[in-house]
Parts: sequence; structure tokens; C-alpha cells
Amino acid sequence: MEQPYYSFAPPPPLPPPRPPVQSADGRWRLTDDELILDGRHYSLLELERVTVQHVRWLLWILLGAFTLGGVALAFLQNWLRTPSAMLGMVAGALMLAWGQRGANRVRLARLGLDDQHHALPGELTGWQQLGAETNIRIHLRHQRAAQQALALLAAQEAEAAQAAALRAAEAGPASPDDPAPTNGLL
Repeated sequence: MEQPYYSFAPPPPLPPPRPPVQSADGRWRLTDDELILDGRHYSLLELERVTVQHVRWLLWILLGAFTLGGVALAFLQNWLRTPSAMLGMVAGALMLAWGQRGANRVRLARLGLDDQHHALPGELTGWQQLGAETNIRIHLRHQRAAQQALALLAAQEAEAAQAAALRAAEAGPASPDDPAPTNGLL
């Protein structure tokens, strides 16, 4: 029984390289092969995806809510006078506002490794656009690596076929009187 012959079809061409992208403050720099985030270098081959989301500071929210609630309760029970109650309520409201401000969390999902987390300030939409562009470039980089591996396999296959043809040409034509090859067990 003859072994089936498998061949690799050439993949479709990838789009041309994209220009480097950088955030306004320089914390996020992206090329076709690497991501530099807060001074740390990540190869796009080691990354699976990037997510950016807004997170609130829960400690400040809780501290502000309890301060505001405690001061309001103390004022209603006549334990505090009006000026000190006003200062306490302002302090609680400021802590609540500070907790609502929060930060933008960037999660880098790495292949086979734990996720890396970074906190970035500013507006969420700008960071989300950079995250989306990074995900596109991660996908393109993985596709380019797959194309390179496919080209290497095709080259090895062609080399093996040439070597087999050369061996067959050196052996010459087989005559019907030649004994059948054995594996040495008989």
C-alpha cells in the first residue's frame, strides 16, 4: 500500500508591515514584532491578547461611603455639630469621588504564562484603541510565524524529494531478477 502524498499549498500573502504606534505619554509603544509597555518589552509571539478595562478603587469607595454614612448618622444623632459634620461629609464625598476615578487596567494574556497587569491613567477610549491595534498585530504576527514555518516545511519537503530522486537515479533501474529487499530478519 502506497503512502499518501501531502503537499503544502502556499498561504495567502499578508498585508505589508504597519508603522509603529505610540501613546501620547510614551508608555505604550507598538511595532510589528514587539510591545513596550511601561518600559517592559513583550514579544508579540508570546502574547495571546490584550484587554483594557476601567477599574475603580474599591478601598477608597468603601472608606468614603463609611465615612459619609458615619458622619451623617453622628450628625442626625446630635453627636456632631454642623461645621464638623460638614467637614466630615465633604471628606467622605471626596474619598468617594477619588475611588470612582479609578484607573485603566491593561491585562496581557501570555501564552502558557500568568497574565501581566499594568495600570494606566487617562481616558479609557485611547487605551482601548491601542489595545485593539495590539490585538490585530498579535494576530498578524502569529500568522507571519505560521507562514515562515510552512515555508520551512515546504523547503524541507523539496529537499527530501530531491534526495530521494538522487538516490533512485544512483541505484539505477531495478531488474526483475533482483531478490526482494528484506529487513534482515529472514
